[in-house]
Amino acid sequence: MPANPALRDYLLTRRSVGMAFLQAPGPDAAELEQMLTIATRVPDHGKIAPWRLVVIEGENRAKAGAALAEIAARNKPELDEAGLEIERQQFLPAPLTIGVISSPKAHPKVPEFEQLLSAGNVAFNLVHAAYALGFAASWITRWYAFDAEAARMLGARDGERFVGFIHIGTPSTVIEDRPRPALDDIVSQWHPQDA
Repeated sequence: MPANPALRDYLLTRRSVGMAFLQAPGPDAAELEQMLTIATRVPDHGKIAPWRLVVIEGENRAKAGAALAEIAARNKPELDEAGLEIERQQFLPAPLTIGVISSPKAHPKVPEFEQLLSAGNVAFNLVHAAYALGFAASWITRWYAFDAEAARMLGARDGERFVGFIHIGTPSTVIEDRPRPALDDIVSQWHPQDA
């Protein structure tokens, strides 16, 4: 396979763009289908597709936020109006959010942890797909991914959990890169005496 300098340069410079800086336009129906197709081309031992995706767009972004605010109000009665408004805005202003769900399947050769990693790969491939089509994205996991009632309201079924929400849109600003870990701090060479 020949080297792909453009892909290399993208991978060396990719940077998430926070939700506050994602605006319309978002992907159209054909672009969304292509993103979803790219997202699901991930390692999947056993070909069991242990993941699902939930698309939240259009008016449903505000409706999902309103439902989250209701759940948050029940969970935290002390939450004031400003706090409830934050919950109502959870899927705004980004024009599109895709929830990635780990949906493990019983399989004698594929442990659930491996299936969870496959779902994580779907989420990150979705980020890459957004950039490949000229958009930007941010992978976010907030309280509603872990709250059973909220996760169910957003589409998780029994035995499933969200690995994250990928917010996608057109970037309204250029985000500066952040410091990255030094390779010397995180990479080691294995040697036989280490075993």
